[in-house]
Amino acid sequence: MRAGFGQFKEATPEYLRFAAQYGATDVLLNNANLPNVRGTWQLHDLVKLRLSVEGYGLKLSALENVPTSFYDHIMLNGPRRDEQIENMIVTVRNIARAGIPIFGYNWMPSMVWRTEPAIIRCGTVATAFDYEEAQKLPLTHDREYDEEEMWGNLEYWIRIITPIAEEEGIRLGIHPCDPPVEKLGGIPQLLRSFESYRRLIEIYPSDSNAIEFCQGTFSEMQGDDIYEMIRYFGERHKIMYVHFRNVSGQVPKFHEEFINTGYVDMHKAMTIYNEVGFDGFFIDDHVPQTYQDTEWGHRGRAFANGYIQAMIEAVTKQAG
Repeated sequence: MRAGFGQFKEATPEYLRFAAQYGATDVLLNNANLPNVRGTWQLHDLVKLRLSVEGYGLKLSALENVPTSFYDHIMLNGPRRDEQIENMIVTVRNIARAGIPIFGYNWMPSMVWRTEPAIIRCGTVATAFDYEEAQKLPLTHDREYDEEEMWGNLEYWIRIITPIAEEEGIRLGIHPCDPPVEKLGGIPQLLRSFESYRRLIEIYPSDSNAIEFCQGTFSEMQGDDIYEMIRYFGERHKIMYVHFRNVSGQVPKFHEEFINTGYVDMHKAMTIYNEVGFDGFFIDDHVPQTYQDTEWGHRGRAFANGYIQAMIEAVTKQAG
């Protein structure tokens, strides 16, 4: 188990030096700022990106997300679906051939939603969500979409892209819908529960059909047990990497927390990852906004990543 940094778009010297100095081994780039060449990412740009990360003694272990415009018609069965599928096949092949072993993405045409932030310890600002407030907002797309219609779109895509991923030796995984509620803006949030992820991995059983395990979002799932989900998917080797963050509350109302102050027992969670043989990396994901921190949250991320490193060391030494 390893500690990484993520949630930045560009592999700048500043970010990479920060990650290396604070002891990370792995880097995840989120919404990488790469040239959009007719709806694809090109091989030479991806290789250049990987080499820039390796120049700081780090490993570019995953890319997370492409522009929504690369695959929105795939998610919603729009008129450009087939064109976008061909383009996404090109992009997935190029990511793999560039030496990047993991691609995480989401199935959220309406993206991530939050409502008014929460104020937590000593004035710290944390993102929050209240489903009652979100349901007052208008449609985000042309109409209301049906749950099984959306599952059909997802299943069509998974059955096409997973054999390509197997051929290229890359793992693909989907982030849970955040927030994990039934519907937002007229769009069903498919991946919102333990049961929905069991359904996902059975669409096409394969090591390449895996999970981008955002522990924070899984912890928000109403009525589901986070420790049971870690063990279930970990034992089946479906967890590619982990967003190791904490929350207070579950749907319909929750807010994010410091890594060590939410309702999840992070030592217990880390112990389960170790017990099931998880050998991937953890990133801090989101962090609360503290006094005089940067927009990206350098102070908060240094704290969270140090906590992750200490937790990995404690759990692995305890296990012998």
